[in-house]
Amino acid sequence: MASEELNLSNLEPAQPRKTRKRVGRGLGSGKGRYSGRGIKGQKSRAGSHKLPAGFEGGQMPIDMRLGKLRGNTSADAMPIGPFRTHTQPVNVGTLDLRFDAGAEVTPEALKSAGLVRKLSIDVKVLGEGELTKKLAVSAHGFSKSAVEKIEAAGGSVTWLRGEPVKKKKKRHKSSAPKAEAAEAAETEAENGTESESEAEAGPEDDVEPAEDAE
Repeated sequence: MASEELNLSNLEPAQPRKTRKRVGRGLGSGKGRYSGRGIKGQKSRAGSHKLPAGFEGGQMPIDMRLGKLRGNTSADAMPIGPFRTHTQPVNVGTLDLRFDAGAEVTPEALKSAGLVRKLSIDVKVLGEGELTKKLAVSAHGFSKSAVEKIEAAGGSVTWLRGEPVKKKKKRHKSSAPKAEAAEAAETEAENGTESESEAEAGPEDDVEPAEDAE
């Protein structure tokens, strides 16, 4: 079959085209006046089909209606959330196996020994295992048991970020005056009972001489 000669009368695209919907071109087009969107309402507005996930028609979304608890969005919720701190743990038992007596243990020495991976992350020494060697340990953090075991073996502890300061417990302002008032009331009551006992003892002393006079 001979192929038909190609010219402008039989020229066609390789893929069939779909006619674009033309809206707002008069009532006779079938898509005039309201352009197929109906009369008023949310879906007749521009951008109404690009709403965010969780949109509930304008009412208060569920994530805003629920109560808020401490979580990973609060700086007070350490060590979780975006404010979390990362440390590389090393046990004193491992130090006892890897280092000789009298050695100076630093983050650099731990990295060269293969006990930590990065120097950019803080190192914390934990108290698991037994330590029988005298070591001078320098790290960013220590557990209470690790400090006790290192010092018991004759070693020393150096805090690279400074020794942590113990936080004082906060006293509620409302309870403090009440406690002071209660203490003051108790002291006044005790002083009152003492004065009453002294007052009772006074007249008895006055009566005794009268008996002697008889």
